[in-house]
Order: sequence, then structure tokens, then C-alpha cells
Amino acid sequence: MQKTFVLDTNVLLQSPQALYSFEDNNIVLPVVVLEELDNFKNDEGERGANARQAIRLLEELRLLGNLPDGISLPNGGTLRLEVNHIDVKLPDGWKEKSPDNRILKVCKGLSDAGDGVVLVTKDVVARIKAQMLGIPAEDFTTEQVVALDKQYTGRGHAYVPDSAFAAFHQEGVPLDQLYTSSDDGETTPLSTEPNQFLILHSDQSEKKTVLGRVEKNRVVPLHSINIQPFGIIPRNVGQRFMQEALLLGPEIAPLVIVKGAAGTAKTLFGLACGLEQILGREEKMYRKILVCRPNVQFDEDIGFLPGTEDEKIAPLMRPIIDNLEILVDRDEKERYQNEHELRDKIDELFDRGIIEAEAMNYIRGRSISNTYLIIDEAQNLSPRQVKGIITRVGKGTKVVLLGDPQQIDHPMLDNQTNGLSYAAEKMKGSDLCFQVTMEAEECERSVLALDAAARM
Repeated sequence: MQKTFVLDTNVLLQSPQALYSFEDNNIVLPVVVLEELDNFKNDEGERGANARQAIRLLEELRLLGNLPDGISLPNGGTLRLEVNHIDVKLPDGWKEKSPDNRILKVCKGLSDAGDGVVLVTKDVVARIKAQMLGIPAEDFTTEQVVALDKQYTGRGHAYVPDSAFAAFHQEGVPLDQLYTSSDDGETTPLSTEPNQFLILHSDQSEKKTVLGRVEKNRVVPLHSINIQPFGIIPRNVGQRFMQEALLLGPEIAPLVIVKGAAGTAKTLFGLACGLEQILGREEKMYRKILVCRPNVQFDEDIGFLPGTEDEKIAPLMRPIIDNLEILVDRDEKERYQNEHELRDKIDELFDRGIIEAEAMNYIRGRSISNTYLIIDEAQNLSPRQVKGIITRVGKGTKVVLLGDPQQIDHPMLDNQTNGLSYAAEKMKGSDLCFQVTMEAEECERSVLALDAAARM
């Protein structure tokens, strides 16, 4: 049975291709959606770009027929522009000219006329108001991945025969020897993903363990187990897994995704491993480190801020500077005795072009080659943004996505629709992608940070 979906503007601002995501059902666009797209089309950043793309798609469809009368879509559904229902009565106190309320008027008018209407919106408040009117409402879920607790972590545990341990460092362990065990002792062969990290336990003694990663049809030892990137020592299993992925060359691991709570040293290791491969080796692996940190409001307004590009993004890069302070002076007692000297060391990294920082808005459309690209706080990217970044990667570039899906600032994203989680789930199973989800107990920032992560 066909349904009628009324789309809110925010759906098209996140995903212009949403027009083609409703199979053979009917799509209705209230005229206010068209007006809002027109208002947003000159905006900087992703919102403006998506508004322009949505308008172009509507123009292509307009040429196929009359939008107010309805036109057939390639997938078998229909699309029409709704200009009626302006006189529909809403509850007292609701603003008549509010864009959201004008959309709700259309929903109520169609519902009163007997249509089975569903409002599709990213706005939680709009969904609540729709429910108050007795109108079904739902989020746009086409780009939504599984719940956070079911998302791929890139790591796991497995049992292997004790006899396999002797030759592990020379030969690895065949995947068909891996298994898991339930509480009642029942064993099950372990299914793995390419590049998955594993803690292997001896079947004779669970405390007898080795760390490895899946490579083709075997689990092989970690190559970087004895490396201290730029002097940083891994303090837990998660950091060893993360270090391994970050130190592998771009020909093996061009994409690394690290998820985890604050204090698990994602940014610190991301920078340390990049610096190790540029300054710590005779032959540089990359031309430079390029660091970007998305910020919802900042990325939209950066073009209007005064100052040079470096001055504009300086506040956004403060967390990066904090981590660089640790890396350029590892003596905790002396580090902050001379602030000017410490800052000079960091400035030298930028002045020599070893590290560059850019606003997310400025890398749109670029092809980035031979670069170690860190996207910090990647949970604030949309699925479309993260796709745009990964698909722009040139030869010799490594993309490192870092973030915490539970710390999202973007008003239209959540832990199932943000770009970090989207990339992690869509790239699961790729031979070119390595992933690690840090565990809460792997927080190393401070005793207080660890306690707070566990309690709050």
C-alpha cells in the first residue's frame, strides 16, 4: 500500500538524494520547503551546497512535468509540490507563519482529507508537535546505521590451541583455528573481518595471550609492538591496536577509523604516529600532516570571520596544540616552565609545513595526495561530508577519522546518523580500512577522567 511522505527541509539539507529514497510511495514537498531551500542556497559550507543540489534536482524533475500536479519518479513513486492547506487550523498559541508549523499545516490538511500521511523530519521538536496533531512522524533513516552498542568495534577475543602459540610470531595462526567459548563451555568457530584486531587466548590458559590482526587467511603479529611513536608509549591494548593501524603505510591502511571516549588518547596517538612517519624516519612517508576539526557553527560562518585563515581557525585547533605540547616536550616536570620556548617548538612545526590546519569548509573539492590527514571530532560530520572526504583521497594519502559518537554537537545528527559511525559501518569488511573502538577503561587522561567516564 502506497504511503504519502511529507518531507521537512532539513531532510534535503542533509541528503538531497532523499527525493529518491522512498521507493514507490508518494512524496509531498510543502511550498515552504522550496522557500527555505532558496534562503539557504547562498550559505557557506555543506548546508548551502546541499540546498543548491536539492534545487538542481528539483529543476531536473520540473522539466519532466508539473510539480504542483505531481510527477513520476524513476523509482516508481511520485513527487508533488503542495501549495494548499494554508488555512488549516493549528492549536492556539502556535505561530501561523513558522516554517515548521506551515509544514504541519500541510500534514494536517492532507490527513484530514483522508491521506495516510507521514511527516519525515530530522527535527525532534517537529516530530513531537506532529504527534500532538495525531500525525505519524519519523526520522530520515536511509543513512542511519545500527545502534551504537551493535556497531563494529574492529577488535575482539578468540581462543586458539596452545600449540599454535609457539609458531605465532613466525607463521601466525590460521583463521580456521579461532573459536569462541560460551559460559557453559560450548565452542563456536569465530567469524572475523579483514584487518580485525584480536587478543588470542591459549585454550590451556586464558591468561596466556598474544595480540594480532587478521591479514588474509591468518592472524599475524602486530608489526609495531615495540615502537614508541615520537616517544609515546602505549599503555593498554587499545592503544597498541590503534598504533598498529596508524603506523601501517597508506598502501596497506589508507583509512583508519578510531572511535572512543575522551581521554583514550586518540588525537595524541594520531599526531604522534604522523610525526613519527615524517620526522622519525630517514625517508618521510608523507609530505605533511593536515589536521581538520569540524565545528558545526564555525564551519558555516568561517567565511564571514575577520582575519587570516590561520587566525580564523586558531580557536578550533586549541585541542591539537594541547596534544602537540605533550609531544614536543615529553618532560612533564619541565614542560611548562618556559611557555614561550614550548610555543616556539610548536610554531616551528607549522612554519616548516610539517603540520597544517584547515577548516573543514576549505578542503571541499580538493584532491589530497601524499598527506597524513587527521579528521578530529569526526562524529560532527554528516554521512555526505565523510563520503566527500574519503572519496577525495589522492595517491599516498592516509585518512584518520577520530571521534566519539556519544559527543555530537550537530543538531541534526545522532550516534546512528553521524559521519564517523556511518563510515565505520559502511567500510566494515574493506581490506583498505582498519578500525579500533577504544574501551572506557582505556581512558588514560587522568584518574578522575577514568572515574568520570565509568560513572557519568
